Amino acid sequence: MRTKAAVLKGKKSIEIRDFELPQIGPNELLVKNISNSICLSTFKAAKLGEDHFRVPPNIAEKPIITGHEFAGIIVEVGTNLVNQFKPNQRFVLQPAMGLDTGYSAGYSYEYFGGNATYCIIPIEAIERDCVLSLEDDYFANGSLAEPMSCIIGAYNASYHTKPYIYKHDMGIKDGGKLALLGSAGPMGLGAISYALCSKNKPELVVVTDIDQGRLDRAKRLITPESAMALGITLVYLNASQEDAFDQMMELSNNQGFDDVFVFSAISKLIEQADDLLGQDGCLNFFAGPTDKKFKVPFNFYDVHYTSTHIVGTSGGSKDDMKESLTLSASNKINPSYMLTHIGGINAVPKTIINLDTFISGKIMIYPHIEMELTSIEDIVNGKVEGEVFKGLKTILKNNNEIWSKEAEKYLLDFYNVSVTIG
Repeated sequence: MRTKAAVLKGKKSIEIRDFELPQIGPNELLVKNISNSICLSTFKAAKLGEDHFRVPPNIAEKPIITGHEFAGIIVEVGTNLVNQFKPNQRFVLQPAMGLDTGYSAGYSYEYFGGNATYCIIPIEAIERDCVLSLEDDYFANGSLAEPMSCIIGAYNASYHTKPYIYKHDMGIKDGGKLALLGSAGPMGLGAISYALCSKNKPELVVVTDIDQGRLDRAKRLITPESAMALGITLVYLNASQEDAFDQMMELSNNQGFDDVFVFSAISKLIEQADDLLGQDGCLNFFAGPTDKKFKVPFNFYDVHYTSTHIVGTSGGSKDDMKESLTLSASNKINPSYMLTHIGGINAVPKTIINLDTFISGKIMIYPHIEMELTSIEDIVNGKVEGEVFKGLKTILKNNNEIWSKEAEKYLLDFYNVSVTIG
């Protein structure tokens, strides 16, 4: 089987290669990748190249396929796996293969990655149960299940305590007050969506951002009315207002918040989060700083006397990802809120190398398509030409300007990309 793939061969060196995949072994799967969303961690791997801890030192000779947030269909099953997998079965990859391996999809393998038309899933991923069944036929939801699982994992990792009981109550506080700071961006939208259906349901959710346009979009997508129907008060607040902090404290009845999430590595934002914590409040630092010496003052008087505490998370578990897939398939969350751009395999090198300069949301790559990176906003506003965009514009306009299963199907059908074999 020939594949076309975006491969990393050195620091900031990604190119499209067309090559023959080897015959799969008895414990491997040959798969057809339908969608792959681009992660900032792939940019970090491209920047560091062979100096990245998950990237092998010999990528100049044996380049690795990039991308780890992918979904598709199984084409061929190794002889030892015929009772576990079937051809034409839809799958999604859980990329957290475990730190013990040192290697991971999209970072470490010559034949295993999402930015490729076809790839081979090796025994390491199968043994760790990283090949999950995708029951939904919306492949973008499969790709976005990984970033959504990071959000779900963060909610699960937050915790609360009781005096002299040395066992934490895991998760955000049930019936508590939740603040999501800097949360009108792509991951923040996922966090708002999940707050409304999480296992521990807050009574109040306050979302802040300094970009009024992003706040307006978030409020349009996830309305206070829809939250109120679930018994949750949802408030959007522009943090650039001088009295924003006072407004937040007033919303909490001046008691502070039980849970505060921070979605941007900004010192002042983290200090504000600390100040917003109430009794036994948990600050979840979700943002990933690039500065290894990033430090911010924290009120240790409150740590001692009011039991405030902090947690940071990175990634999600297999169960978190399964929960994301279940919730999205039942329309309880919509991971597509995070999507702002689509593109084809040819757009991958430039997209990854320059990802830090134009991050506005998640980017979905359809590897079997040739298409320059295109913003959904430009499609909606008619700023891009082409027959495919005319059809997509109508679909997007009818779906609140959000990418959808219908949009994906139209795109794949337009380019004759089959989602079955045989």
